[in-house]
Amino acid sequence: MDNQYFSKEGLEKLKEELRYRMEVLRPEIAQRIKEAKEQGDLAENAEFDAAKEAQSMNEGRVEDIRAIIENAVIISSGSNSTGMIGVGSTVEAKSSAGTHKFVIVGVSESNPAQGFISNESPLGKTFLGHKKGDSVEVKTPRGVTEYKILEVN
Repeated sequence: MDNQYFSKEGLEKLKEELRYRMEVLRPEIAQRIKEAKEQGDLAENAEFDAAKEAQSMNEGRVEDIRAIIENAVIISSGSNSTGMIGVGSTVEAKSSAGTHKFVIVGVSESNPAQGFISNESPLGKTFLGHKKGDSVEVKTPRGVTEYKILEVN
């Protein structure tokens, strides 16, 4: 698995999900399985099947989270001494649609509706390595959009 980029807060949120899945969800599912077993015939026990499915999904997610945390790279936001856009940079850019503020984050934290764009998205990839004053063209499914980079933090 490749490195995945996280803000300190994003990584803490992921660690909290892992803790919840291991300390809360796992025992709840185990209790459901136990109760379903006590009902008798497991061959036609829908609750047992559902609990086993929930257990499988939870354990799969636990393993995924562990692998992500193992390969996590914390990005620092704020002061950018080089002025170049990288993961963790906040970018203010102007296009024909207006001025927008973006934060370049890792895939796991991306939320375009809130301005958090992945370093692997077309826009994120295009911004990387540029600086204030640069103009970039981004190819998207809707066509090409030009952005003028106004500020980089």
